[in-house]
Amino acid sequence: MAAAVQAPPQATEAPSLAYKQVPETEYDLEWAQLATLDISTFDQPGGKEALAKQLEAAIQTIGFFYIVNFGLSQEEVDRQFAIGKEVFELPTDEKLKYRADLENGGYNGYKPLGLREVTPGVHDNTEIYNIPKFIPAHAERVHPSVINDNKPEIEHFARHIHDNIVGKLLVLFAIILELPEDALTSHHRYDQLSDCHLRYMKYHRRSAEDNAKLENVWVKGHTDFGSLTLLFRQPVAALQVRGADGGWRWVKPLAGSITVNVADALQFLTNGFLKSSIHRVVAPPPDQAHVDRLGVLYFVRPEDALELRPVQSAVLARLGYDVNEDEAAVGITAGEWVKARVKGNIGKDGKRLPLNGLEQEVIKGKSAKYYD
Repeated sequence: MAAAVQAPPQATEAPSLAYKQVPETEYDLEWAQLATLDISTFDQPGGKEALAKQLEAAIQTIGFFYIVNFGLSQEEVDRQFAIGKEVFELPTDEKLKYRADLENGGYNGYKPLGLREVTPGVHDNTEIYNIPKFIPAHAERVHPSVINDNKPEIEHFARHIHDNIVGKLLVLFAIILELPEDALTSHHRYDQLSDCHLRYMKYHRRSAEDNAKLENVWVKGHTDFGSLTLLFRQPVAALQVRGADGGWRWVKPLAGSITVNVADALQFLTNGFLKSSIHRVVAPPPDQAHVDRLGVLYFVRPEDALELRPVQSAVLARLGYDVNEDEAAVGITAGEWVKARVKGNIGKDGKRLPLNGLEQEVIKGKSAKYYD
C-alpha cells in the first residue's frame, strides 16, 4: 500500500478539457440509507479497526456504502469525466478501432452502443471504454489519442485508487474476517495480471416510448464480477440497489463520495458471508430524462490465477459459513469467472444476447442471476 500521495502529473496535450456536472434531481425519491466511511481516518490510532466495525455493520443490510476523503480532489475526478466525455464524442469508426474482444471474454477497450436487444426492437443504451492496469502485460494496447495524451494523469488516478483506496478497503474486510491484514491485498497486487480496470461509461438518454417498452428498467438487477466496484459520484439518479426485503431503492449522489459495492469474488471467497450486491439501472426522474448519464468507475478483481475457494476464517466457521470441502474441490479461478461472465451472453455474430431467463449458468455449474 502506498505510503504517500504524490502530486498528480498534469496533462500537456489537452489542457482545455473540463467537465461540469449536471444539477441533481429535485424529485423526492426513496433513497437507500447507506453508511459513509471517512477513510482519511484509516491511519489514525484505532482508525482502521473503527472503520472495520462500521463497515461490518453496513454490509449486514445492503452491501453498498459510501467512502469520502479518499485523497483525490473534485478537480481530479472531474478531469476523468472530461476525458471520458471526449472519448465518447469520437466518431464511431474511430472508436471501433479499439473494440474490446468481447466474444472471447476480453473487456478492455471499447464496447459499442446497442449490442444487446434488451426487449424486441429496443437495444442497450451503453457505451463503455475500459482501461486496464498500467503494467507490462498491457503495454502494447493501443488507445485513442485523448487517452494517450492524458496517460500520465489517468495512470496516477488509477494507481491512487488501487493503492490508496482499494488497498485500505481490502484491509478492512480482512479485519472483519479476523484474517491477517494482507490476506486479501496479497491477491490483489497491482503488478500482477488481473482484470482490474478504470471505466468510462455513457448511458444515452432514451425516448419516453422506449422507456415505456422497458418499464423504465435499463439494466436488469445483477451482481458485478470481481471483488469491489467503485462508482465516482455523478448526479444523474439512475442506480438502484435491492434491499433484503426485495425492494429497490435509489442511490443518492452524495457530494464528494465514491459509492462502493461488494461483488462476486468476495462472495465466493467468504462462502456467501459477504454478499455480492444486487443493483440495476433505471430511467432517471423526469427532470434528468433529457441528459446522458456519464460515469467513471473502477472495477477491482482478484489476480487471474486466484482460485475462488473460500478462505479459512474463524469468523466464517463461527457463523456457519465454513467451507464444505467436497464443493470447494471444484475450483474456478478469478480469471476464468470474469471471462466466462463476459462472453456468456455474446452470440456468434458478435451481438450480445438478450437476458431471457433470470438465471444463467456461467462456468462449472456456477450461475449468475438477474433480477426484475
